[in-house]
Amino acid sequence: MPTTGQRRPRLHAILLIMFAVLHGCTVNYGFSGGDVGNAKTMSVDLIEARAPLATPLSAQVLTESVRDLLLAQTPLKLKQNDGDVQYSGALVGYDVQPVSIQANETAALNRLTMTVQVTYLNTLDAKKNKEFTISRFADYDSAQDITSVEERLARDIGKQLAQDIFDRTLGDW
Repeated sequence: MPTTGQRRPRLHAILLIMFAVLHGCTVNYGFSGGDVGNAKTMSVDLIEARAPLATPLSAQVLTESVRDLLLAQTPLKLKQNDGDVQYSGALVGYDVQPVSIQANETAALNRLTMTVQVTYLNTLDAKKNKEFTISRFADYDSAQDITSVEERLARDIGKQLAQDIFDRTLGDW
């Protein structure tokens, strides 16, 4: 049986090996996978409702969706104006079309499509500035009036558009 003096070198060797293994196995997690660079702040201007049928509610809901997603998925702090990264845009398309036509030539579903034009300005790296237009849609039962489902649809579509905006700017798609 080894004495206390003989156990110590083994213990030191085992601890040294464990330290080397654990130290060599590091995993780096980002806050969100998004690349904010050196940016610390962001500003998201109210998205304007420019489409003829767009309502101020839809534009407001879309703006809130973008702000909420960026706050949740980045370490950036929200500023009223002049953030290190700045978002502005306009709701340029807001269309309701029938889909899923039935045998009696009536639509079972209608589709709300929202199109937003986005301007992204990175004040710390002008090479990352961009402008783009994206669209998303959601279907709803044609027996329902658009005004009764508009807020829910705007929230659903707004979340999808916000994710697309994030992916194309900070996600660098």
